[in-house]
Amino acid sequence: MSHQLPTNYESQKNLSVVLHKQNDLRLEEKPLPDMPGKNEVLLRSSKVGICGSDVTFWTKGLLGPFVVKEPIIMGHEASARVVAVGEGVKNLKPGDRVAVEPGIPCLRCKDCREGSYNICPNVYFSACPPDNGTLTKYYKWPADFCYKLPDHVSDEEGALMEPLSVALHASDRAEIKGGQVFLICGAGPIGLINLLLVKAFGATKVCITDFNKDRLEIAKKFGATTTVLLTREQTEAETREKIITGLGRMPDTVLECCGAEASIRLAIATCKDGGKVILIGCGPNEVTIPIMTAACKELDLRGCYRYMNTWSRAVDLISSGTIDVKPLISHRFNLEQSLDAFELAKSGKGIKIMIDCLAD
Repeated sequence: MSHQLPTNYESQKNLSVVLHKQNDLRLEEKPLPDMPGKNEVLLRSSKVGICGSDVTFWTKGLLGPFVVKEPIIMGHEASARVVAVGEGVKNLKPGDRVAVEPGIPCLRCKDCREGSYNICPNVYFSACPPDNGTLTKYYKWPADFCYKLPDHVSDEEGALMEPLSVALHASDRAEIKGGQVFLICGAGPIGLINLLLVKAFGATKVCITDFNKDRLEIAKKFGATTTVLLTREQTEAETREKIITGLGRMPDTVLECCGAEASIRLAIATCKDGGKVILIGCGPNEVTIPIMTAACKELDLRGCYRYMNTWSRAVDLISSGTIDVKPLISHRFNLEQSLDAFELAKSGKGIKIMIDCLAD
């Protein structure tokens, strides 16, 4: 176990994708991190996926209450290789491949001590202002938030542990049981990975909605029972009727993966009385919804914020073959091509765009 830097480390470059402000994304060289401290590891980025939140911070300069006020390194869906380990690290060694949980809670506050470390008010979260992310060649990270990948699990699958963890936390919040009927609002990467998960957990019927017909075709291949193509002209009542007709009844649970006001309203209108609406998507900080309709239907509206205690399960689900996330990847770029990758992500033409940080 190496407690020193590799001999050629200081000659390396640390190319990074840096967001300076709204619509100002740059490739820059950043200083190399020094030797990892106690319980830390030095990582070399392997694969990093582009998330919808990355694109939102770039194009809007904010996401909900989080505002870009100073330059930050982008990226939080990451796998990496261990370069060096600090004092006290027993579970990892140089050369290990890991999936990186991108949030570092304080582990001291009331929320952390009660187990809800995802809502820690002092959390450091990759690429969420003001914190730096993982779309950089080298960075340091706590060893406790790095999960060793089995030999047969690829680096790309390692990077996809993050969106799978989002879906796992949503499933925990939804208290998913076998034999249920679901509506998933949005067939982007998070919607599709939730589709894979609820099918694996025994959902009998799943409807998924989107404005993009190509994504709905992918959803069918992933096991959606029925799909509904949204249009601007279609009323909420018309869309609701199509969903209920396709499923044969109202869904037990709605997984809202868009964050748009119209999508949340549709979720409330369509869910069965006594059902659950899980708010996964990130949208405007304020929306107008029919709250009394939700109350009279005795709906549970449950927030879903990142994840907690999901990463080991995510590794097991992928390594066992229970969940196959590889078909989510639609495009691949090198780190030097990151600006092109972000442009493609902004266009909405890809599903999961993966950046290879190891390729020269």
